Amino acid sequence: MENWLEKYNEWCNNPIFDEKTKQELLTIKDNKEEIKDRFYKDLEFGTAGLRGVIGIGTNRMNKYTVTKATQGLANFIIKEKTQNKGVAISYDSRNMSKEFSEETALCLNANGIKTYIFDELRPVPELSFAVRELGCTAGIMITASHNPPKYNGYKVYWDDGAQIVAPKDKQIIEEVKSVEDFSKIKSISKQEAIEKGLYNVIGKEIDDKYILELKKQILNPDVIKEIGKDIKIVYTPLHGTGNKPVKRVLSELGFKNVYIVPEQEKPDGNFPTVEYPNPEDKKAFKLALNLANKENADIVLATDPDADRLGVYAKDIKTGEYMAFTGNMSAMLIAEYILSQKQQKGILPENGVLIKSIVSTNMADAIAKNYNLELIEVLTGFKYIGEKIKEFEKTKEKEYVFGFEESYGCLVGTHARDKDGICAVMLLCEAAAYYKKQGLTLWDQMINIYEKYGYYKEGITSITMEGADGAEKIKQIMEKLRNSVPTEFGEYKVIKVKDYKTSECKNLQTNDITNINLPTSNVLYYDLENDGWCCVRPSGTEPKIKFYMGIKGASNEEANTKLENLKQEVSKLV
Repeated sequence: MENWLEKYNEWCNNPIFDEKTKQELLTIKDNKEEIKDRFYKDLEFGTAGLRGVIGIGTNRMNKYTVTKATQGLANFIIKEKTQNKGVAISYDSRNMSKEFSEETALCLNANGIKTYIFDELRPVPELSFAVRELGCTAGIMITASHNPPKYNGYKVYWDDGAQIVAPKDKQIIEEVKSVEDFSKIKSISKQEAIEKGLYNVIGKEIDDKYILELKKQILNPDVIKEIGKDIKIVYTPLHGTGNKPVKRVLSELGFKNVYIVPEQEKPDGNFPTVEYPNPEDKKAFKLALNLANKENADIVLATDPDADRLGVYAKDIKTGEYMAFTGNMSAMLIAEYILSQKQQKGILPENGVLIKSIVSTNMADAIAKNYNLELIEVLTGFKYIGEKIKEFEKTKEKEYVFGFEESYGCLVGTHARDKDGICAVMLLCEAAAYYKKQGLTLWDQMINIYEKYGYYKEGITSITMEGADGAEKIKQIMEKLRNSVPTEFGEYKVIKVKDYKTSECKNLQTNDITNINLPTSNVLYYDLENDGWCCVRPSGTEPKIKFYMGIKGASNEEANTKLENLKQEVSKLV
């Protein structure tokens, strides 16, 4: 008998699993492919936690797989002897998020670990803030970020408010793996947990402190007071957590004309108005752009369900069209704004650092150089930026100024240690007011930035490969690229190949090999001539292989043509 069929039968018959669970499994008893997909493996607790399709089975997000992960985390916390510090828990609008957060809290409580659970959904950056504000040993966010509606997930943060990094990530993974028997998962009633002082509800007090920290990042409050009554902002939370904090912070700062997309204002885990609740997807902006045209808005903003990512459109005055910004573009707009203003006010630190992920735009290097900041590259995953902030706090040798990833996420300030879409909304609105006073739209300013530094353009191609077969195909593609190193991508020669799995960088012109001083990761990066690059990596959270690329052109048209040509060459790799 296949192992997955054995697991299926165990879940159907073991008294540990409740009747509702067994009833759902009986509905698929004749569907071998479905049974296999649900049970062919355990839902992997990776370095970012859990993420998977909601449903019953070992390869699904359900109360059993969630509490199994929680029991492993509890065992680790107890070994660390930090259970008295407690764990902060938040959740987003996804289906089952509230239920999973409750199950998580009670499992921790059953292990004698205090929890601080938000009274209703809150964004990722506020959870990150709460971990440090409350002095917790860890934080947990129930979210699948921008995945399709059938998904949910579970992200673990440590005491610095950043997602877990080495060596703790591997140690926690081992603890989770060691919980092999579902009967070993501890439980307690909510009433008993409350009576013992283990289950604590948080809310308004943390909201107030978080919003206060955001407002400290504002550089030109006088401009907002002056222009805030004129500028028009359309915002959509895409049925997620951003609505209340965004409305609050913009209102308190003095923005008078904020239009929320009514059909997308209320939290809804089915995301009924979008195929995919992702501000990277232009289709997600359809309703927001309709409202923007109606109100003649200056900027259009959207955050994903857990409000760590931000998508942006701004009007091109010449054409009257709303122009889409990539994550790299909006990050560079914010960076140029805060760095220029801090320099002007004499508050730009001499030992300042700008941090980017390895798949983000090379324009960041040019901007850092212009403002005499050190540019540091980290692996993909905002936790590595959080790790650097922690390091700077300890050594005091460097000062964090700005960090971003191409995937529509950035952080200004150190109040949080993850991407903060609420803070990004606030600062883009401030920047829009500042440039409006000068007769410029954010799109005009973006063109100014390109003219100043060069037309850097980036693209990404993602190929979805689901299930066991898909995982094997992704593995084969990575192996093929390692065994047969490309020497050119069309018109671009490959200068260097960086293999982050072996931590080696090979110069193809000299054959010299140098070490890469970053954690190992299944990533291949190609430095191309003329400031071009390409990077290949399997997604850590979705069944996809991703191809990132970037070029630099002398004009918008040239850059777009170059990028399209490079995309076509990269597609030949598969």
